Amino acid sequence: MTRSTTVSTAEALVAPGKGVLAADESTPTIAKRLAGIGVESTEPVRRAYRELLLTTPGLAEHISGVILYDETLRQRTTDGTPFPELIAGAGMIPGIKVDAGTTDLAGFPSEVVTEGLDGLRRRFAEYVELGARFAKWRAVLKVGEGRPTRTCIETNAHLLGRYAALAQEAGLTPIVEPEVLMDGPHTIDRCAEVTVAVLWAVYDQLAEQRVHLEGTLLKPNMVLPGTECPDRADDETVAARTVTVMRESVPVAVPGIVFLSGGQTDEQATARLDAINRHGSQPWQLSFSFGRALQGPVLRAWGGEDGNREAAQTALLHRAALNGAARYGSYLPEMET
Repeated sequence: MTRSTTVSTAEALVAPGKGVLAADESTPTIAKRLAGIGVESTEPVRRAYRELLLTTPGLAEHISGVILYDETLRQRTTDGTPFPELIAGAGMIPGIKVDAGTTDLAGFPSEVVTEGLDGLRRRFAEYVELGARFAKWRAVLKVGEGRPTRTCIETNAHLLGRYAALAQEAGLTPIVEPEVLMDGPHTIDRCAEVTVAVLWAVYDQLAEQRVHLEGTLLKPNMVLPGTECPDRADDETVAARTVTVMRESVPVAVPGIVFLSGGQTDEQATARLDAINRHGSQPWQLSFSFGRALQGPVLRAWGGEDGNREAAQTALLHRAALNGAARYGSYLPEMET
């Protein structure tokens, strides 16, 4: 694969009206999701649930790519088709989450750094063989008194840069995900300030490490007040602040921004994406890479029962279609029902 491949993949992932399904939950995380509907997490159950997602008829109309987890990338359908082959055959692009989660940042209480660089070049080669065409790495920044520190920002930015360079070396399009968490009492102004600082550091590192931006995508948080902040923000305010921060921080060479849903409800994530896309023409495609905000209704409809498969797939397609409409700024709340 060549430089042009990473560019064409990035552009295809943010095709108009489409976004990315994040189905990359680690084994502990999906166990929590399944426990929420009273289902035990076993490999056959996880495989069946993922097959339900990936075989949803018409999903490719609104979903351009699917981020998988290491286990999922290796799983097959009941008829023996590898999941990456199934995804590609349906007209979507298979991707892979490659970070190994967060660990405490030594010397900096309450701050974390993402692990997973060890052996990543070798893993990338294997993932390409298994059918992956893009990758994702998540960094986590916590807002609080004196946080995030400059060291935490720069350490995570450096790791994102190393990951992105290795991904492109392997011919994979890197999705770069620096998430400023919603947790805490901070205001929307503080979230904007931190998000700008984080994105400046990330793009400084991508430049330092010779990552070509045309073959990347950014997966950031929307600019929101903290969950414990008494001053709430309506969708228009969130959209305006988010667009302003992106324009201040993201180079125009980046083909697209795929927002994460990050603790928002299904409806909030869609309504705010819609409001963002109604803010006029921007240098990038403004899309989505949602996990819970797409899968929440699916899990509730499925409940671990094979007889609910069709209802669960209908719920996924409906949610995907609403986010597809939000890509055009044409979502309306009444479309929910």
